[in-house]
Amino acid sequence: MNFYLVQFLAGLASAASLFLVSSGLSIIFGVTRIVNFAHGAFYMLGAYVAYSLTERLSGALGFWGGIVVAALVVALVGALLEMLLLRRIYRAPELFQLLATFGLTLAAEDLSLLIWGPEDLLGRRAPGFRGAVDVMGLPFPSYDLFLIGIGPLVLLLLFLLFRRTRWGVLVRAATQDREMVAALGVNQKWLFTSVFTLGVFLAALGGALQLPREAVTHQMDLRIITEVFVVVVIGGLGNVVGAFLAAILVSELNAFGILIFPKISLILVFLVMALVLVIRPMGLLGKAEGPTRAHASAAAPWRPLDGSVRLLVMAAVILAALLPFAAGDYALSVASELLIFMLYAASLHFLISTGGLVSFGHAAYFGLGSYGAAIAVKSFGAPMLAALIAGPLLGCLGALLFGWFCVRLSGVYFAMLTLAFAQIAWSVAFQWNAVTGGDNGLLGLWPAAFVATPARFYWLTLALVVPAIAVLRLIVFSPFGYAFRAVRDSQLRSAAIGLDRQPIQWASFVVAGTFAALAGALYTFSKGSVFPDNLGIPLSVDGLVMVLLGGIETVSGGIVGALVFKALSIWLTSQTDYSKLALGALIVALVVAFPKGIVGAIEGLGGRKVRP
Repeated sequence: MNFYLVQFLAGLASAASLFLVSSGLSIIFGVTRIVNFAHGAFYMLGAYVAYSLTERLSGALGFWGGIVVAALVVALVGALLEMLLLRRIYRAPELFQLLATFGLTLAAEDLSLLIWGPEDLLGRRAPGFRGAVDVMGLPFPSYDLFLIGIGPLVLLLLFLLFRRTRWGVLVRAATQDREMVAALGVNQKWLFTSVFTLGVFLAALGGALQLPREAVTHQMDLRIITEVFVVVVIGGLGNVVGAFLAAILVSELNAFGILIFPKISLILVFLVMALVLVIRPMGLLGKAEGPTRAHASAAAPWRPLDGSVRLLVMAAVILAALLPFAAGDYALSVASELLIFMLYAASLHFLISTGGLVSFGHAAYFGLGSYGAAIAVKSFGAPMLAALIAGPLLGCLGALLFGWFCVRLSGVYFAMLTLAFAQIAWSVAFQWNAVTGGDNGLLGLWPAAFVATPARFYWLTLALVVPAIAVLRLIVFSPFGYAFRAVRDSQLRSAAIGLDRQPIQWASFVVAGTFAALAGALYTFSKGSVFPDNLGIPLSVDGLVMVLLGGIETVSGGIVGALVFKALSIWLTSQTDYSKLALGALIVALVVAFPKGIVGAIEGLGGRKVRP
């Protein structure tokens, strides 16, 4: 019993830092609607800056002064980024702000490596909290007791700020209805800046306070951001009290999961999040958002390719088919990978642009396709062509199961439920060693003899990817595609003409998942192996970046975005050790230059606009 009490207290200590970061993200999203992937980077920078200040300026600032000043410095950086970058794209589709913050995350990782180096940094102990206290006969770090007290204190201060000040009233009002707040004459720019600065300060403070507990590394941002999103969604977007309760729940699940449920400890948090979202879609204390007052759009609707563009596409396909006669083996391997990710991005783009369904876990179906093909070969001795059928079949089944639950939600709650299911699939692949090989993966999955050369495998990939993308485009302009777009644009009007939203979106979810699985099956044979990373969050984020970079208000943006993003990633990796910094800077520059994506900008220059 004593051990479990100490474990419970350790969970509460972890909950304090998690709450600080989560409350900041919850406040930012509640007002600005920014899905801020860079929030974990601010947490990491808070820890790094605190390390530098407490080590080099400890005499002038002291330990606690260094902690607070570090959070203030990072908050100032966040305010500058909001004013210089995010303000420029507030009028762009909201997901493009996600793309910008993802670029900042990439840049922050390599900047931390450049400034502080690759080694883990160990901070000093907190003055006055260097020892341990006796808790029912067991030692417990006194600093953890301090953190347990910090969480409720910050919650109280935030409560007073939001309930007892005019600024807090405006923030709460903007969380419910931004348009009405603007109609009352409130300067939204400075309100957004102040909210963003407060959120970044809390994230940086959470990172700085971790200095005595753990080493500072350049991977801290990725470790924390997923749990932060989970906490924010479970608690309810924009609800600080909900974030506090959810942070305790998640931290205690992490503390006890490995003891009580060791076989599912990796996915326990995501199982709970999925359960909460299915039972209470708005989170524990979340409320429905105010009605959206969208302005009427004068943009023309999508239309199929005209004759000249169709000829250009045919010419591009013919040139692609002739590539093996001019390129070497390495170039063909890269070209095959580009084609595979063009199909992967096109499947996600179909879901986002045609249906307005933003998935944060689309890699689940790419990975299921990879494992479906690999298991067919390894466990059943299937030939390659049969495996290329088995992969999409497994992806289709996964999309059928997961999609049935996901389409009952909408907005960011839909997105987070897709993330939860993706993490569940990843955990199964990671822990089911007998079938999936676990972390070691499945190896030796090379193409069959008739496509064993890079040129032949490239032709096979081209022969499968081009028709698959063509089918997706045909679906967009089919009666089913029009129905899918109708339920995206207006659920009330579509219901009035007899269109049932959930079955249509479920079918579309399955279509997108099946084509993503085909891409995953091809990827297995292009690499000769499959690992749990094929289902991981980074691959899902990459898919989002590809789609957003190309332009979500277009029909073909995902294809162009995948081509640009993967080509840049591969080239930069070969050219510099700081490829993430360069790629992140390029993404941010492209977002500012082309707020509607690359294809959207091209169509705008051509005088043709597309409807969201």
